[in-house]
Amino acid sequence: MDNILFAMELVNSIPKSERRKRAADLLQQVGLWEKSQKYPNELSGGEKQRVAIARALANDPILLVADEPTGNLDSQTGKSIHDLFSSLNRLGKTLLRVTHEKTEAFQFTNKFELVDGKLVSNN
Repeated sequence: MDNILFAMELVNSIPKSERRKRAADLLQQVGLWEKSQKYPNELSGGEKQRVAIARALANDPILLVADEPTGNLDSQTGKSIHDLFSSLNRLGKTLLRVTHEKTEAFQFTNKFELVDGKLVSNN
């Protein structure tokens, strides 16, 4: 919880009166509400990654850049994060996701494939 609240304090774009509820909602969305009072050393790698996603969403950015956001997650948790990103996209949020998993990329609306730093396809 403190990790997400700190991100909001740094930017100061969310009113103080709304921050705790927003942080709780974000933790709920990434499936970590029950761990809201844990310290980072008490979380698994996948849980830390989900906290990072919640923290990235804390200040309601217009663009979310996610580099391998499901890379360290089990398949079920990875699907829940994909579903969260999809719902954010349907609500008008722009997401730029990087992945090396071609099967995951098929689910994206727009895809750009890079090979050795060069654009090889755009579909």
